[in-house]
Amino acid sequence: MFLEIKGLKKGFGQGEARVEVLKGIDLGVEKGEIVVLLGPSGSGKSTLLNIIGGIDGADEGSIAIGGETMQSMSEKRLTQYRRRHLGYVFQLYNLIPDLTVRENVEVGAWLGEKPLNVDELLATLGLSEHAGKLPTQLSGGQQQRTAIGRAIVKNPDLLLCDEPTGALDYNTSKEILKLIETVNRRYGTTVIVVTHNAAIAGMADRVIRLRDGAIRSNEKNAVKIPAAELEW
Repeated sequence: MFLEIKGLKKGFGQGEARVEVLKGIDLGVEKGEIVVLLGPSGSGKSTLLNIIGGIDGADEGSIAIGGETMQSMSEKRLTQYRRRHLGYVFQLYNLIPDLTVRENVEVGAWLGEKPLNVDELLATLGLSEHAGKLPTQLSGGQQQRTAIGRAIVKNPDLLLCDEPTGALDYNTSKEILKLIETVNRRYGTTVIVVTHNAAIAGMADRVIRLRDGAIRSNEKNAVKIPAAELEW
C-alpha cells in the first residue's frame, strides 16, 4: 500500500468549544490511483488532505507514504519529504506574480531531484505559447494549468488537489480535470482530489465519501468515466 492512514484524529479549539474534525480515519491508497475525497463543507476532507501533505499535524493516528511514517520524521526531514515527494494544487493558484509562466514552473523544478523536462511539460499543459506571460496576462484556467505544472514538474509521488476547479467555469473545469487525468496516466502520479462536486467522482479509481469527520463509504469505480465525458 503506497499511502496508509490509521486511526487519524484531529480537533480544533479547547474545552466546550472544541470541534472534532476527523474522528478516526483508516484509509489506504494504491500507487498510481486517482482517489476522490467527496463530501460537503465541514466534512473534514480538506483537513485530511492537509495532514496527508504535512501542512497540518494529527492529534492521533499515523500516516505512512511509501513505507515511511510521517510522524517519525524530524521537522527538517518532513520539509525535505514535502519538497521532493508531494505536489499541491489549490483552488487559489498562488503563482508568483512577477515571474513568467515558465519561471513559475521552473521554481517547482528546482525542488525536485529528478524533475520533468519543462518544455515537454509546458506542451502537455498547453502552455508553450504562453510561457513568457505573467500570471496577470492569463485566464483562470491558464493560471490553474501553470499551478499544476509547478506542482508536477518536480515529479512528485503524490499530487494533492484541493478543490482544483472550484474557481473555474464548467468548460475550464473539465479541461483541468482532463489535465489531471493525463498527468496520472503519463507520469504514473498518485492523485488525491478533494471536491464537493459528486460528478468528478466518476473519473476516479476510488471514491471516499466523508461526512462529519468519518468515512461513510470507500468504493472502487467499476467503470471509470473519462474526464472529457463528465457532466454536471
